[in-house]
Order: sequence, then C-alpha cells, then structure tokens
Amino acid sequence: MTSTRSIDVPVLARVEGEGALHVRVRDGRVDDVQLSIYEPPRFFEGFLVGRAATETPDITARICGICPVAYQVAAANAVEASQHVDVGEAIRAMRRLLYCGEWIESHALHIYLLHAPDFLGYPDAIALAADHREVVQQGLRLKKIGNMLMEAVGGRAIHPVNPKVGGFYRFPTHDELAELRPLLDQAADDATQTVRLVAGLDIPTLSQPYHFVALDPSNGDYPLEDGRHLLTGTDRGGRQRFPLEEFDTQVTEIQVEHSHALHAHLDGVGSYLVGPLARWALMGDRMTGTAADLAAELDVPDVVTNPFASIVVRAIEVVYAVEEAARIIDGWLTAGPAAHGPASMAVPAGAGIGYGASEAPRGLLVHRYRTDEAGLVAEARIVPPTSQNQAQIEADVRDVVSGSLDLDDSALTHRAEVAIRNYDPCISCATHALTLTIDRG
Repeated sequence: MTSTRSIDVPVLARVEGEGALHVRVRDGRVDDVQLSIYEPPRFFEGFLVGRAATETPDITARICGICPVAYQVAAANAVEASQHVDVGEAIRAMRRLLYCGEWIESHALHIYLLHAPDFLGYPDAIALAADHREVVQQGLRLKKIGNMLMEAVGGRAIHPVNPKVGGFYRFPTHDELAELRPLLDQAADDATQTVRLVAGLDIPTLSQPYHFVALDPSNGDYPLEDGRHLLTGTDRGGRQRFPLEEFDTQVTEIQVEHSHALHAHLDGVGSYLVGPLARWALMGDRMTGTAADLAAELDVPDVVTNPFASIVVRAIEVVYAVEEAARIIDGWLTAGPAAHGPASMAVPAGAGIGYGASEAPRGLLVHRYRTDEAGLVAEARIVPPTSQNQAQIEADVRDVVSGSLDLDDSALTHRAEVAIRNYDPCISCATHALTLTIDRG
C-alpha cells in the first residue's frame, strides 16, 4: 500500500508578495515540491515597449517597494551602456551610497522582522518585541538609517524620485550628508550587534551543492551597484567569468506550470544561487573593515553552503554597507562640492542594446533594453533574483523535508517555510512574465 503525506501552505507568511508551497511525500520519500507563485504577473517588460528609455528607472522602480533602487540603478546602467556613456566616479559613488541605504533597510527588515522570529521561536516580530523589545528596536533603528540615506540621496525612501538615466537630478547638499554621518556611528554599533546576535542563533544544519552567480566589479569592490562581468563557481572552485553581455546566452528562463514566475537555468549547470551566499562565496575576499574582522572572529567559512546560515552573511553585509556609506560620505565631504562635477551626464537618445545589472539585497538583477533610433524601448528583458533562485529554493525545500520526515506535520511545515524565508524572496518582483496560450477549439 502506498503511503502519501502532503504539506500544503496556501499562503506563505513573512515574504514579500503572495505564494504557496506544496510538498508530497510518498512511501517515505519526497515525491514533489512546488513553490507556487500565484501573484498575478504585471507585464512590465511589455508595457516598457514604446516608452522612452529615460523613463525606465521610474517605471521599473514600481516592480518592488522594498528594493526599488536596485531596479532604478540596473535600468540606468543598461540604458547608459546602450549609448556607451560613462557617468564618472562622482555619480557612481552617489549611486553606491543610495544602494547602501537600500541594503541596510532591506536586510534589517528581513533579519529582524521576517526571519529572526523563526529562529527565536516566535510567530512574528510583534510577539518577539513583547519579550525582546530592545532587539526589535535595534532592527528598526537600522532600517531607519537606511531609509534616511535613501531619502537624502534618492528624494524619498519608497520609489525614490531623484535618480535618473545619467545620474541624479541633484546631489544631496553638504549639510544633508553631514547630518547623516553621526547616525552611521550608531548604526555601525547596531549592525555589529546584529552579527553577534544572529551568529548565536540555533541554526539548522544543511549543506547544499550550490552553483553561485554574482556580479564581478572590475574595480575590486564587493559587488553592489554595478559591474560588467559575472562570476560563477561552486564550493569546490571552478570559477568562470563572462561578460554581462553574454547573460542571454548563459541564462535561459522557462515557464513552469505551477508558477507565474519563470525559472532561470544556467547553461550547462541548471539551477543556481544568487544573493548573499553567492556574493560571499565568490567575492568574500573583497569584504573590508569591521565586516571582515567579524567574519574572521566568528569563523564564518569562506564558502557558506548552509542556506539557514544566510542570515549571518546578510548581517555581515549590513555592517559592510554601513561602513561603506560612512566611507563615501567622508570622502564626499572632504573633497567639497567643486570636486564632484554635475549631478548627471547627458545620455543621447538612439538605437542600441544595453545590459545593466546590480546586486539587489536578494541577489543579482539584470536588465537588457533594445532601443530604436528615437530612443524608445523596442524590447525589454528583466531577470529578478527570485526567479533566478526559485528552482534552487524548491531543491532546498526538497532536501530540508527529506531530512526532517520524523517531524510532525506542523513542525515540518514550519521548517519548510523557514527554508523559503532563507532567501528573503521578493515574490512580486518575480511575477514579471507569463506565456499566454488561448485555445478556442
């Protein structure tokens, strides 16, 4: 007689967007895992066609309210690349500062409000705050400084209005940045305590054979707001570097029946991983300052293959983003306004194909635009982190459930949900395309 056990989570909690999970176990073996992303597709790639390329940062920012800067910067990078425009060091520095703000607020949101309750035995952050008010307050302070950076550089924290193709409508003033600088010292303390907090959590054990993909900036920085090459590899090495312009030939997206999000597959590999663990595995030697010191002190491996430990790497990235923001502001204030030049560079309207990428908090985000002679978008492709990770998320859930079948249904369901939240999935971002077939008989 066949023994069948099913786990159904109709609505995933504490993730951005709407999704569900179905797991079927037959005769003691996991038979099927489906992460169903049922949030309706929003067709951004379609309605970008015919719009001016200069509109892409403002339009694509609406794909996500948590990481709009990732979309704005990747879009601007792509359009500028299509016209062979180099915006210069000052604009790149200010984009990196803006991006630091997004990393801080997004990572803090995920660590404290969405993920930490899983490890501390609480159903949500409200219940956690009842017993550990100071812990949640620490997370909220970090999120606030991230929002303040986005407001100062981007004009507002949600869907910033100051970034544009070619740079910014204006640079923040000396006083605006000087006012923020002391707050980053407090944020540095909070971020350091965050690493120590999450490093002490009771984290389940799991090791996955990941194939990592991340941006490889040519200037030697830890990957963040830009890069013209991608690096791939595993915990066993085998690093390969290829130009961003080869992304279309290296990565294929396929439609799966159970999801409105596409599954991305790397040529010759299949499923792959983007995000904090990929950045750390491939670029961890570029981590600097207190972040690097903490990783060494806590014996964080050079390659982390336990998805549950992603919360530790994410916290280390918060420390890095806080210190990087302070470094950029210090350099900016020391140089003075005359050294920065104009806030934007002219980007001509013309035909071209451009690729742009950035490292959203959740992982690699790639934009490609083809423009016509009038500078209108003729074709758009946007590949968000969650669709790149979705096949790997399902693989993680399969292995987590396979190793935890002794748990009752409630505990096993919770363990599977935590495995998904390891990725901080942005489900809304992923629902960007759907193949529609109409059979009229």
